[in-house]
Amino acid sequence: MMIVVGFGFAAAKGNIEVVTQAAFDGAATGVTVCFGLISVLVFWMGMMKMAEDAGLLGKIAKLLGPVVAFLFPDVPRNHPAMGYILSNMSANLLGLGNAATPMGIKAMQQLQELNPDKQTASPAMCTLLALNTASITIIPTTLIAIRLNYHSANATEIVGTTLMATIIATLAAIMADRWYRNRTLNRPPRVIKSGNSSMKG
Repeated sequence: MMIVVGFGFAAAKGNIEVVTQAAFDGAATGVTVCFGLISVLVFWMGMMKMAEDAGLLGKIAKLLGPVVAFLFPDVPRNHPAMGYILSNMSANLLGLGNAATPMGIKAMQQLQELNPDKQTASPAMCTLLALNTASITIIPTTLIAIRLNYHSANATEIVGTTLMATIIATLAAIMADRWYRNRTLNRPPRVIKSGNSSMKG
């Protein structure tokens, strides 16, 4: 709708060439930014692969294990979903959102298998979504890459503020998740009436 309105105003004012030029400039900028991001993301994903081969990610997973068990009490400790959740959280800690996404999708698929109601997201799925959205980020790799691409004088100066902001966001997400979990668990069962009989669901 915004694009259509923009074209309409440009046509009404006789400046349609401005919109066309802006579209081409935006496409060129998008390609430039993508190339800048690719180099940094490839570097950090390579570092992450090295860390995985060296056993560092395994140690991070062990460190996060008790935290994940607390956040996902309804997921068995030896279930494959736990491994994907830990991988997703580890990638998010390093600011590798693109690398974290496939692990998050895999975790969701595994959690769906545990979900008794396939039409409604389970509490564990909601928890994963909240944590993935507001994850603590130690190194905001993607943001640093964008700042480098636009020739920032100090691209890494956002590390401290980003860390603080993501810690606050994560704590808020966990508190909201706990509140909704308790509210759901303490909710009385629904009574479905059918004719003269009723049953609890």
